[in-house]
Amino acid sequence: MTAVTPEEIAQFRTELAAYPDALKALDVIEDCEGDLEDAALSLAIEVGQEPDSLNWLDGFAKRCRVALCEVKDDFLSGKYAAVAETLMAKRLFPEILVAPVLMYVMKQGVNNFCDPLEFKR
Repeated sequence: MTAVTPEEIAQFRTELAAYPDALKALDVIEDCEGDLEDAALSLAIEVGQEPDSLNWLDGFAKRCRVALCEVKDDFLSGKYAAVAETLMAKRLFPEILVAPVLMYVMKQGVNNFCDPLEFKR
């Protein structure tokens, strides 16, 4: 289980205050006591996605890895609103899933998450 703290939820609520879908997602994450996978499954079903496993969020985030890692510097700087805006502009997935995906990548560590895309010599 990937869990976020009430403080992290509050931080994202401040950062993503301009995005109603993100705020709704944060409410669901809060209702799920910070359990990102549980919240993401609930939100995904709500918007017509068909999650096929308990670790669905991991696979979903990895499918969006290229777009997420394009804004790695914003992640590292804590500019989550800029990351969210970039992802929403690309329309890769329903906006309501942006907050749980961002929080998941943050908890994994953006450097670790993006590492497979780095050119290895």
